[in-house]
Amino acid sequence: MRHFKDHLNDEAGTIALGAALARALAPGLTIYLHGDLGTGKTTLTRALLHAAGYAGHVKSPTYTLAEPYTVTIAGKALTVVHFDLYRMAGAEEFLDAGFREEFNENQVCIVEWPENAAPVLPSPDIDVSLTVSGRGRDVELSALSDKGFQCLDRLRFAPNL
Repeated sequence: MRHFKDHLNDEAGTIALGAALARALAPGLTIYLHGDLGTGKTTLTRALLHAAGYAGHVKSPTYTLAEPYTVTIAGKALTVVHFDLYRMAGAEEFLDAGFREEFNENQVCIVEWPENAAPVLPSPDIDVSLTVSGRGRDVELSALSDKGFQCLDRLRFAPNL
């Protein structure tokens, strides 16, 4: 699957999508999250991490810029690094922080506000857009690489059942 669109009626729908994404993850994926403040980017990531087995508190990395979490995917430990680049002043700051090294075949990187480091940020495998629609959210996932296609092919999601 190259493209996935749906409507999430409420926060429970966002949490269900995060859980479905957790089941479809594979090492080496880079996922960009797009959306205005309050559209559910961190909620989606938190749900993904909890569904993948992380039991602790998942905070928004707005001030730390990046938070690593160890989860279990297909019986193997995997690090998921959650980036929030909202406060980042530009691409140079991303490079100075040494974040490029986090993007590798052994980890999953989830990036909120990727446009703030766009020229130097590694390309995404999956682009996720969240927009407010009525009382819910519209979500659109686009696969942009073979890894992204494979992930979306594994995605099993029924949001409003």
